[in-house]
Amino acid sequence: MEIKEFIVVFLTFVVIATASKQLAKYYPWIGLPMITGFLITGMITGPFGLGLIPAGATDRLSFINEVSLAFIAFAAGTELYLSELRSRIKSIQWMTFGQLVVTFIIGSVGLYLLDDHLPFMQELSWQVKVAASILAGTIFVARSPASAMAIIDEMRAKGPFTQTALGVTVLKDVLVIILFAICFDVSIALINNIPFNFTFAILLVIEIGLAFLLGYLIGRFMKFIFSRSWAIMMKTLLVLLIGYGIYLLSHYTREYSQLWFEADIYLEPLLISIIASFYITNYTSYRPEFQKVLHNVLPIVYVAFFTLTGASALLDVLADVWLIALVIFFLRLIGMIAGSYLGGSLAGESAKFKHLGWMPYVTQAGVGVGLATIVGREFETWGPEFATILIAVIILNQVVGPPLFKYSINKVGEAHIKATPNIFDGSRDAIIFGFEPKSVALGQQLIKSGWTARIASRHASEEEIENASVPIVKTNDLSLDTLQSLQIEEAEAVITMMDDNDNYQVCELVYEHFGIRHLVVRLNERENFKKFHDLGALIVNPATAIVSLLDHFIRSPQATSLLLGMEENQDTLDVEVQNKNIVGLALRDLHLPADVLVLSVSRGGQLLISHGFTRLRKGDVVTMVGSVVSLNNIRYRFEGTKKTG
Repeated sequence: MEIKEFIVVFLTFVVIATASKQLAKYYPWIGLPMITGFLITGMITGPFGLGLIPAGATDRLSFINEVSLAFIAFAAGTELYLSELRSRIKSIQWMTFGQLVVTFIIGSVGLYLLDDHLPFMQELSWQVKVAASILAGTIFVARSPASAMAIIDEMRAKGPFTQTALGVTVLKDVLVIILFAICFDVSIALINNIPFNFTFAILLVIEIGLAFLLGYLIGRFMKFIFSRSWAIMMKTLLVLLIGYGIYLLSHYTREYSQLWFEADIYLEPLLISIIASFYITNYTSYRPEFQKVLHNVLPIVYVAFFTLTGASALLDVLADVWLIALVIFFLRLIGMIAGSYLGGSLAGESAKFKHLGWMPYVTQAGVGVGLATIVGREFETWGPEFATILIAVIILNQVVGPPLFKYSINKVGEAHIKATPNIFDGSRDAIIFGFEPKSVALGQQLIKSGWTARIASRHASEEEIENASVPIVKTNDLSLDTLQSLQIEEAEAVITMMDDNDNYQVCELVYEHFGIRHLVVRLNERENFKKFHDLGALIVNPATAIVSLLDHFIRSPQATSLLLGMEENQDTLDVEVQNKNIVGLALRDLHLPADVLVLSVSRGGQLLISHGFTRLRKGDVVTMVGSVVSLNNIRYRFEGTKKTG
C-alpha cells in the first residue's frame, strides 16, 4: 500500500512540476525570476494551499531534494574557473573576505538579538539560539552564480567591476558551503551539549578532510566517465546517480559512525559535490562536456527542487512573521553594505566601486534555499519554521537583487546592451568595411538592386578611391567617432570584410551605439563564430559557404538560383511592416500579385511558422520572392509613407 501511495504522490508531483514550469514562464514579464514562480506554485499547491501535495508528502520525495542539491553544488563548482579569476584576484579576495566575515557576523548577531520577535526561537535555550543564528548567518552569505551570470549575459557586462562581482559570487558559494559544514557541526554540538574540546576540533578537521578527499575521488571517477565515448544521456544518468550516491554515502556514514564509534561523523554532501565539480572544471579537459550535462538537466532540477521547496513552506508561520522577515532582509543588506566597504577599502577600490559594491550580491537562489532546506529537515522542532522565514527572505532578495545589480553595472559604465535603431527613413543604405575586389563587387550588386552602398577603408589609395565604381570613404581608424562621421546610424545594413579583430571592433560599436538591424560578417576563424553570433550578426563563413551553396544547387537547383537572383526578372525581398493599414491583416487577405510568394515572416528576431491566417504586426519582417516589378510595388505598400529618423 505504501508503494502505491508513493507512486500516486510522485506522479501528482510530476504533474504539478510540469504545470509549475509552464506558469513560471510568465513571471519574467512582471520582472520576477522564474525560480520565484516555481516557489509560488509549490506554495499554492502545497498543504497550506490547494492541498494537492499533502502534508508529509515532501518527506517521501526527499530524494528529489538530495539529487537537486548535488546538482546545484555541481553547477556552483563549475563557475569557480581559476584561469578566469586571476586578473582581479586582489579585489576578489578582499571583497570575498569582507562579504563573508562581516555579513556572517552581523547576520548571526542580529538574528540572535531578534530572538524575542521570532516565534520559533522564543522558547529555545541559548545554545539552540546560537546554533540557529550562526546557521542563518551562513545562509545570509550565500549568493546565486546562475542569476549573476544571467544578468551579466543580458547586459553584456564586462570590466573590472563585473569581473570582481562574478569572482566574489562564485568564490563565496564555495566558501559558504565550507562555512556551513563547520557551523552545522558546531550547531549539533551546541544542541546536544557536546563539549568544545580538542577531540571535537580533531573530529571537525577529519570530517572536512574526508569531504575534500571524497570530493577529489568522485571528481576522478567523473573524469573517467567523461573520458568514455558513451552517449551524453548515459553520462547524464551516471552524474545524477553520483549526486544521489553522495547523499546516501553521507547518510550511512553518519548512521554507522554513531553505531560503531559513538561519534557523529557528518560528511557535508554539498561540500563533496562542489569539490568534485571544482576538480573536473580546473584539472581536466572535460569542463565543456560537464557544463553541457548540467545545462541540460538544471532546468528540470530547478523546477522540481523549488516547487517542492515551495510546497514545504509553512505559510501559516509566514503569515505571522512576514514583518520580521522584512527586518531580517534589511539586516542582511546592512551586513553586505558594511562588508563591501571593508573589502573595497582593503582592496584599494575607488569610492564609486565601494558605494555600489554590495549591489551585485543581494540576489539569492539555489544554494541559499538548499542550505535553508537542510536546516529545516535536520532540526524537526524549530527547523521548518526557520526554513520558511529564511526562504521568504530569499524570495525578497530575488525580487530586489536583479534590478540592483543591473543598476550598479549601468552606473559603472560596464553595460554593453544593444542600442535602439533609428526609424527606417525610406532609403536603403549599406556600409561595407574593407576594400577588396569582393567588397567592390558586393557594392555594385547592392547598387544594382536599388541600394545606396559605400565602402569604408583605411588602406585604399587616392587613385583607387578616384577610379572606384562604388564610393569609397577613407578612414583613419575604427573608433566610435569615425563611425559617427560615416553617419552609420542612417544605414540599413553594415557589412564587415576585414580580419576578425577589426570586424568585431566595428560590430560591437555598431551593436552598442547604433543598433543596426542587419549586421553581416565575413568570418575568418571558426572559433570566433560565437562572439559574432552573440551580437546578432549574420555570419558568412567562406570555408563552408561554397559547400552549402553547391549542396543546395544539387538538391534544389531552381529554388537556389531564384534566391540568388540568377533567374531573369526574379528577386527576393525582405520588407518590414510599417504601414498601419496592413497591421492586423492576415496573409491571405493581402491580395498579393499572382507572381509573388511569401516565404517567411520574422517577428522579434524569431522565424514564425507562417500560414494564410498569420496576422501581421508592426515591425514584422516578411520575406517574399517574385518579379522585380511586383516586389518594388509591394515594398512601398508595406512600408507606407517615408519617415525620417
